[in-house]
Amino acid sequence: MERGKAELRKRTAKRPRPARPVAKPSRSPQRGVSATKPARAKPLALGDLSQLLGYRIRRAQLWVFKEFSKRLAAFDISPAQFSVLCVIDANPGVNQLAVAQLLSIERAGLGRLVDHLENRRLVRRNASAVNRRYYVLYLTEAGSALLGRMRPAVAESDKALAAKIGPRAYKELQRTLSIFLADA
Repeated sequence: MERGKAELRKRTAKRPRPARPVAKPSRSPQRGVSATKPARAKPLALGDLSQLLGYRIRRAQLWVFKEFSKRLAAFDISPAQFSVLCVIDANPGVNQLAVAQLLSIERAGLGRLVDHLENRRLVRRNASAVNRRYYVLYLTEAGSALLGRMRPAVAESDKALAAKIGPRAYKELQRTLSIFLADA
Protein backbone atom coordinates (compact mmCIF):
# COMPACT_ATOMS: atom_id res chain seq x y z
CA MET A 1 0.00 0.00 0.00
CA GLU A 2 2.84 2.40 0.89
CA ARG A 3 4.41 1.69 -2.46
CA GLY A 4 1.27 2.87 -4.34
CA LYS A 5 1.22 6.13 -2.37
CA ALA A 6 4.87 6.77 -3.18
CA GLU A 7 4.27 6.25 -6.92
CA LEU A 8 1.24 8.55 -6.79
CA ARG A 9 3.36 11.25 -5.14
CA LYS A 10 6.04 10.89 -7.81
CA ARG A 11 3.50 11.21 -10.64
CA THR A 12 1.81 14.24 -9.14
CA ALA A 13 5.14 15.87 -8.31
CA LYS A 14 6.24 15.66 -11.94
CA ARG A 15 3.09 17.34 -13.24
CA PRO A 16 3.61 21.03 -13.92
CA ARG A 17 1.45 23.27 -11.86
CA PRO A 18 -0.79 25.71 -13.68
CA ALA A 19 0.76 29.14 -13.89
CA ARG A 20 -0.86 31.86 -11.87
CA PRO A 21 -1.80 34.98 -13.77
CA VAL A 22 0.68 37.73 -13.14
CA ALA A 23 -0.74 41.21 -12.78
CA LYS A 24 0.78 43.63 -15.24
CA PRO A 25 1.97 46.89 -13.82
CA SER A 26 -0.36 49.77 -14.62
CA ARG A 27 0.95 52.44 -16.95
CA SER A 28 -1.34 55.10 -15.58
CA PRO A 29 -1.89 55.99 -11.96
CA GLN A 30 -4.82 54.32 -10.28
CA ARG A 31 -8.01 56.29 -10.03
CA GLY A 32 -8.59 57.89 -6.71
CA VAL A 33 -4.89 57.96 -5.91
CA SER A 34 -3.69 61.52 -5.82
CA ALA A 35 -0.52 61.98 -7.76
CA THR A 36 1.15 65.19 -8.62
CA LYS A 37 -0.05 66.28 -12.02
CA PRO A 38 2.69 66.54 -14.59
CA ALA A 39 3.22 69.96 -16.02
CA ARG A 40 1.17 70.59 -19.13
CA ALA A 41 3.26 69.72 -22.14
CA LYS A 42 4.09 72.72 -24.25
CA PRO A 43 2.91 72.57 -27.86
CA LEU A 44 5.31 71.10 -30.35
CA ALA A 45 7.08 73.56 -32.60
CA LEU A 46 6.60 73.20 -36.35
CA GLY A 47 10.10 74.36 -37.18
CA ASP A 48 10.53 75.18 -40.87
CA LEU A 49 7.06 73.80 -41.68
CA SER A 50 5.37 76.95 -40.40
CA GLN A 51 7.05 78.96 -43.16
CA LEU A 52 6.21 76.60 -46.04
CA LEU A 53 3.23 77.56 -48.17
CA GLY A 54 2.63 73.91 -49.06
CA TYR A 55 2.24 73.02 -45.38
CA ARG A 56 -0.17 75.90 -44.84
CA ILE A 57 -2.20 74.84 -47.86
CA ARG A 58 -2.31 71.29 -46.53
CA ARG A 59 -3.55 72.51 -43.12
CA ALA A 60 -6.21 74.60 -44.87
CA GLN A 61 -7.20 71.60 -46.99
CA LEU A 62 -7.63 69.48 -43.87
CA TRP A 63 -9.89 72.13 -42.29
CA VAL A 64 -11.96 72.50 -45.46
CA PHE A 65 -12.24 68.74 -45.92
CA LYS A 66 -13.42 68.27 -42.32
CA GLU A 67 -16.04 71.00 -42.70
CA PHE A 68 -17.16 69.66 -46.08
CA SER A 69 -17.37 66.06 -44.81
CA LYS A 70 -19.43 67.17 -41.82
CA ARG A 71 -21.98 68.82 -44.14
CA LEU A 72 -22.18 65.79 -46.46
CA ALA A 73 -22.48 63.27 -43.60
CA ALA A 74 -26.20 64.06 -43.31
CA PHE A 75 -26.60 62.65 -46.84
CA ASP A 76 -24.29 59.64 -46.26
CA ILE A 77 -22.06 60.88 -49.09
CA SER A 78 -18.29 61.34 -49.05
CA PRO A 79 -16.56 64.30 -50.70
CA ALA A 80 -15.22 61.98 -53.41
CA GLN A 81 -18.71 60.63 -54.14
CA PHE A 82 -20.05 64.19 -54.28
CA SER A 83 -17.33 65.09 -56.79
CA VAL A 84 -18.24 62.14 -58.99
CA LEU A 85 -21.93 63.06 -58.88
CA CYS A 86 -21.11 66.65 -59.87
CA VAL A 87 -18.98 65.59 -62.84
CA ILE A 88 -21.62 63.14 -64.07
CA ASP A 89 -24.32 65.79 -63.64
CA ALA A 90 -22.29 68.26 -65.72
CA ASN A 91 -21.42 65.60 -68.33
CA PRO A 92 -24.24 63.06 -68.78
CA GLY A 93 -22.95 59.96 -70.53
CA VAL A 94 -19.36 60.67 -69.54
CA ASN A 95 -16.81 57.89 -69.89
CA GLN A 96 -15.90 56.41 -66.51
CA LEU A 97 -12.18 56.60 -67.32
CA ALA A 98 -12.49 60.33 -68.14
CA VAL A 99 -14.04 60.95 -64.71
CA ALA A 100 -11.14 59.11 -63.04
CA GLN A 101 -8.60 61.19 -64.95
CA LEU A 102 -10.38 64.51 -64.32
CA LEU A 103 -10.64 63.90 -60.57
CA SER A 104 -7.20 62.23 -60.27
CA ILE A 105 -8.74 59.04 -58.89
CA GLU A 106 -7.24 55.65 -59.70
CA ARG A 107 -9.43 53.59 -62.03
CA ALA A 108 -10.01 50.88 -59.43
CA GLY A 109 -10.90 53.49 -56.82
CA LEU A 110 -13.39 55.14 -59.15
CA GLY A 111 -14.84 51.73 -59.97
CA ARG A 112 -15.56 51.16 -56.27
CA LEU A 113 -17.06 54.65 -55.93
CA VAL A 114 -19.33 54.09 -58.90
CA ASP A 115 -20.29 50.62 -57.61
CA HIS A 116 -21.36 52.23 -54.33
CA LEU A 117 -23.31 55.00 -56.07
CA GLU A 118 -24.90 52.47 -58.40
CA ASN A 119 -25.93 50.25 -55.47
CA ARG A 120 -27.61 53.29 -53.92
CA ARG A 121 -29.38 53.85 -57.25
CA LEU A 122 -27.83 57.32 -57.66
CA VAL A 123 -25.87 56.48 -60.81
CA ARG A 124 -26.57 54.32 -63.84
CA ARG A 125 -23.63 52.70 -65.67
CA ASN A 126 -24.06 51.55 -69.27
CA ALA A 127 -21.68 50.02 -71.76
CA SER A 128 -20.56 52.67 -74.23
CA ALA A 129 -22.14 52.50 -77.70
CA VAL A 130 -18.88 53.83 -79.19
CA ASN A 131 -16.46 51.50 -77.40
CA ARG A 132 -17.99 48.53 -75.55
CA ARG A 133 -14.87 48.25 -73.34
CA TYR A 134 -15.86 51.47 -71.58
CA TYR A 135 -18.74 52.43 -69.37
CA VAL A 136 -20.63 55.68 -69.54
CA LEU A 137 -22.31 57.20 -66.52
CA TYR A 138 -25.62 58.94 -65.92
CA LEU A 139 -27.31 60.26 -62.82
CA THR A 140 -30.59 58.61 -61.97
CA GLU A 141 -33.58 60.69 -60.90
CA ALA A 142 -32.70 59.86 -57.30
CA GLY A 143 -29.09 60.96 -57.93
CA SER A 144 -30.20 64.29 -59.41
CA ALA A 145 -32.61 64.87 -56.54
CA LEU A 146 -29.96 64.09 -53.92
CA LEU A 147 -27.45 66.37 -55.61
CA GLY A 148 -30.03 69.14 -55.57
CA ARG A 149 -30.57 68.65 -51.83
CA MET A 150 -26.82 68.62 -51.16
CA ARG A 151 -26.01 71.87 -52.96
CA PRO A 152 -27.25 74.17 -50.16
CA ALA A 153 -25.21 72.20 -47.58
CA VAL A 154 -22.12 72.49 -49.77
CA ALA A 155 -22.74 76.23 -50.13
CA GLU A 156 -22.87 76.46 -46.32
CA SER A 157 -19.47 74.79 -46.19
CA ASP A 158 -18.06 77.47 -48.50
CA LYS A 159 -19.71 80.17 -46.36
CA ALA A 160 -17.96 78.74 -43.29
CA LEU A 161 -14.61 79.05 -45.08
CA ALA A 162 -15.41 82.63 -46.10
CA ALA A 163 -16.31 83.42 -42.49
CA LYS A 164 -13.07 81.89 -41.22
CA ILE A 165 -10.74 83.84 -43.53
CA GLY A 166 -12.94 86.83 -44.38
CA PRO A 167 -14.87 87.56 -47.60
CA ARG A 168 -12.07 89.52 -49.26
CA ALA A 169 -9.45 86.84 -48.56
CA TYR A 170 -11.95 84.19 -49.69
CA LYS A 171 -12.41 85.87 -53.09
CA GLU A 172 -8.66 86.38 -53.47
CA LEU A 173 -8.01 82.74 -52.57
CA GLN A 174 -10.61 81.60 -55.12
CA ARG A 175 -8.91 83.73 -57.78
CA THR A 176 -5.40 82.63 -56.84
CA LEU A 177 -6.17 78.92 -56.70
CA SER A 178 -8.10 78.95 -59.98
CA ILE A 179 -4.78 78.58 -61.79
CA PHE A 180 -4.69 74.95 -60.60
CA LEU A 181 -8.02 74.14 -62.26
CA ALA A 182 -6.21 74.07 -65.60
CA ASP A 183 -3.97 71.27 -64.30
CA ALA A 184 -6.92 68.91 -63.84
